[in-house]
Amino acid sequence: MTIRVWSYLAEYEQERDEILAAVDTVFRSGQLVFGASMRGFEAEFAAYHGAAHCVGVDNGTNALVLALRALGIGRGDEVITVSNTAAPTVIAIDQVGATPVFVDVHPHNYLMDVAQVAAAITPRTRCLLPVHLYGQCVDMARLRALAATHDLPILEDCAQAHGATQHGALAGTMGTAAAFSFYPTKVLGAYGDAGATITSDDDLAAKLRQYRYYGMRDRYYVVTTPGHNARLDEVHAEILRRKLTRLDTYVAARQAVAARYAEALADTDLVLPTVEPGNTHAYYLYVVRHPRRDAIIEALRAYDIELNVSYPWPVHTMTGFAHLGYAPGSLPTTESLAHEIFSLPMYSSLSEDLQDKVVHALHEVLRTL
Repeated sequence: MTIRVWSYLAEYEQERDEILAAVDTVFRSGQLVFGASMRGFEAEFAAYHGAAHCVGVDNGTNALVLALRALGIGRGDEVITVSNTAAPTVIAIDQVGATPVFVDVHPHNYLMDVAQVAAAITPRTRCLLPVHLYGQCVDMARLRALAATHDLPILEDCAQAHGATQHGALAGTMGTAAAFSFYPTKVLGAYGDAGATITSDDDLAAKLRQYRYYGMRDRYYVVTTPGHNARLDEVHAEILRRKLTRLDTYVAARQAVAARYAEALADTDLVLPTVEPGNTHAYYLYVVRHPRRDAIIEALRAYDIELNVSYPWPVHTMTGFAHLGYAPGSLPTTESLAHEIFSLPMYSSLSEDLQDKVVHALHEVLRTL
């Protein structure tokens, strides 16, 4: 049996009856788009976060794109973010015609180095976009202070941080708006693509609802462009409603997996994840670091263990973003991490037996390097 970095199969066996019941509920409802399931999930996800509004969309990328548009971000504007992220974070900025401006990350937690943000702010800066990467929050107190000083909105990228907290505040509740992905691998995952944006700004929410539905205020009447067809599917919404009741359980299970890794790998030369003071880590990924990363991953294939690198290419080094003009070495920490970080299997239904096999194989491989 191959052990992969993520699998939904064990979780599906545990939740199969409820998942199939969710599908049946939608199919019997007579409403396949913009129905009770979407409205219910939006209300419940907003309530979970203490937000006034949740606007469900078709994927996490559009959650970012529509939020940026609703914030008035467009051509000629700059958005400060990081290059150590999934490409969709930056693609969303590019989609609205704005320019991504990168700051480097901390070498110990791989998150935005907020100390570098002030120097990156220019008269064209219109938004700060922190990425709560791998399941842990950026230093939001310092970032919010900067945003207030410069009168800038904060759009939180929470695609990897469902259920994470900082000083008791949930990821997604510390900015102007927050975008979530419910791609299947996420802590709260659908059975396909889905996303949402949350906010407590009434005007922003109204714009988001228009933008996700062709720019329409009423059916068939377009009041603003450019709009999108970015609706959250009823089936995914109903599945997410039911899984949302277990979100805290999923996070706790991932934290237990992380604790077992931390104990079992403490005597190795792997650099293990750190949790910043005041943070709770949701462990979307369990990212470790080693200078011989590639050799370790290759050696583990002999044990039928397939691992992942998140992310092997910093966004600013990709040819698709060469026009941004970032030379090699411009973000040294981000570039160094890309050669050393990799993810161990992490999901809430990962059994102790499978985890023990991963740990044993790692010890064997590390001894022979």
